[in-house]
Amino acid sequence: QMADPFLYNTGERSQYGCLGHEVQIEHIKAYVCRPSFFTDKAVIVIHDIFGWLFPDIRYIVDLIAGHGYITICPDFFKGTDPWKTTDHWADFADWMKAHDPMKVDKEADVVLKYLKEQCDAKKIGIVGFSWGGMAVHHLMLKNPQLTAGVSLYGRIIRDSEERYNLLNPTFFIFGEKDHTISYDQITLLEEKLKQYCTVAYKIKVYPGQVHGFAQLKPEDMKPEDKPYIEEARKDMIDWIKTFI
Repeated sequence: QMADPFLYNTGERSQYGCLGHEVQIEHIKAYVCRPSFFTDKAVIVIHDIFGWLFPDIRYIVDLIAGHGYITICPDFFKGTDPWKTTDHWADFADWMKAHDPMKVDKEADVVLKYLKEQCDAKKIGIVGFSWGGMAVHHLMLKNPQLTAGVSLYGRIIRDSEERYNLLNPTFFIFGEKDHTISYDQITLLEEKLKQYCTVAYKIKVYPGQVHGFAQLKPEDMKPEDKPYIEEARKDMIDWIKTFI
């Protein structure tokens, strides 16, 4: 059933007044938020299908910056249209072909260069949601410059053994009721990581949570989901703080 594959209501969102600012880095625009003090630690945030302008993702950037990291969300869609709530799910496969989360390496390199040269960042982590979670999984296999990663409900793709050989510590967050990712896939991920992964990793499934649960702003949360959303975010920050 492709009517609404994410069970992810993007229609009802409160407005958000951002704390950061936008910058242009080579061919990419990016949203940046810095803490009030100097730090040489940074986090790249990879947005979901709704893109870098979506209020939820900017809220997450500001939230991470508040924990003492230069935090940046680049437009990984390079100025092309993100998925819109008015788009038809029948076209989603074609849209995904044109927006491949496995083809983010060039943009990641541009942003890493900017963080190191312009922001004096020495340690850089990465966090991604949904589409961005898939991109994080990919980058943690390919880019040794990323000290640690958090992949939130990125669909588990590619069945080659190489996708379990992570270069640096990675934390995988899933929602129990996410019907884009089956429990079998999560179990397989766990088995294979045990077999092939030589760095620290963690997998955690949050009870009752659907796809996209962890990026909601406080006023958009349902009371019954709030404890799990807050727990997932605390776990995400703790993982970053452990390694970065």
